Amino acid sequence: MKKFLKLTLAVVLVLSSSSVFAQKFGRVDLAAVVSNMAEFKEAQTNLEAYGRDLQDQLEQIQVEFNTLYADYEKNVATYNDSVRQLKERELTELQQRFQDFQQIAQQDMQRKEAEIMNPIYEKANEAVKKIASAGGYIAVFSTAGDQPSSAGLAYFDPAALTDITPEVKKELGIVDAQ
Repeated sequence: MKKFLKLTLAVVLVLSSSSVFAQKFGRVDLAAVVSNMAEFKEAQTNLEAYGRDLQDQLEQIQVEFNTLYADYEKNVATYNDSVRQLKERELTELQQRFQDFQQIAQQDMQRKEAEIMNPIYEKANEAVKKIASAGGYIAVFSTAGDQPSSAGLAYFDPAALTDITPEVKKELGIVDAQ
């Protein structure tokens, strides 16, 4: 009977320890993957062209401002008060237009980058998910090369992980509103 009990205990220990070690974690350098995708190179080209167009428009406004300012500086002594005020107002409005366009251009560039890059990141994330699922990984961390300090979760199998949120909330004294 003792021999049977020892054997049963040994089997239970082996099975329970193998299930702990069977959990697989992985890592992926998602930035390296994305930067090597064909779509990324095309996206970079498109973004650079879009950025150049915006920069050209900014430069046109700047040239217009510089021309008006040079004319103002050259002729300010000959202007009467009303003409001087009108020219100064034109310069101020043009400067404000430049600043407004600069902000809008920056927002447009960010929007365009998201519009172009999001499908590429989604495709890369789907590939990570597919490989992780096929390989039996319960979690895959996204890293920058071999730098663990840059790790973030790229994929996880929610069914294989225990959600400890309720316990953490209890520890912190947080009561869920119902």
